[in-house]
Amino acid sequence: MFEYKDGHLINEKGKVMDVAGHRDRQHNNIGVYRKHHGLNQQFDLIYVDEWKEPPKKGELNEDFGMYVERPFMVRSDLPRGRYLDILGRNMVIKTPNGRNTQMWWFDQRSRTIKNWNNKGWSFDIQGAGKQTNMQAWNTNSGWW
Repeated sequence: MFEYKDGHLINEKGKVMDVAGHRDRQHNNIGVYRKHHGLNQQFDLIYVDEWKEPPKKGELNEDFGMYVERPFMVRSDLPRGRYLDILGRNMVIKTPNGRNTQMWWFDQRSRTIKNWNNKGWSFDIQGAGKQTNMQAWNTNSGWW
């Protein structure tokens, strides 16, 4: 017997459905485990009569508030309005310069924000989320 509550499928003993090893890969096993609120334990129920196709290129992804594969720049609200850019792999703010390193896009498949200049790099928190520094790093879909 399972109950759906706050994004978790919970059995009568308080265990929740859990994607094994926190690994988002094809054919990965599902089990039950004690609740720790990890993403690997959170699920959405999509009722068939309410299901709609995921947004396509140029369409708004309402869950994330961004348009799919539509380039954008991120401008700071500080007085000089500098743009998010990359210096090495670190994320920095710079004066607008029109370079591709200041352009970003939302990738529907990985659900990450990628850099236009290097499409394999996404927003990342350094040290697998254990630090505070933002960087552009190889896309892994982890948002710590």
